[in-house]
Amino acid sequence: MKLENPWTVYRTRFLVRARQLTEPLFFIDALGREHSGLPGDYLVESSPGFRRITPRAIFEDIYVPLAPVQPYSHPLARSATHSPSSALDDRWSDRAAPADRTPAAVGSR
Repeated sequence: MKLENPWTVYRTRFLVRARQLTEPLFFIDALGREHSGLPGDYLVESSPGFRRITPRAIFEDIYVPLAPVQPYSHPLARSATHSPSSALDDRWSDRAAPADRTPAAVGSR
């Protein structure tokens, strides 16, 4: 199998990683069981090191791919163009009090 297909995380009741086969694959697992699949079938890893092949029709009927994880950038993270205080100012600028009104003092009630 060519390794150009990256692993994708799927879910049912449990999370698994899977790759769709691009060529026939045959292997014997650590317990001596034979596994074989054709292009279009899926190589499924349900726990680290435990792999099996699932036919395409069954796999695509059962599993739902999870969206890829996007890198998270915290709004207060330092960057070359913003200091932490300016990031805070940018984040809250749309919530600032209008210029003709003063914000309520803490404990004024």
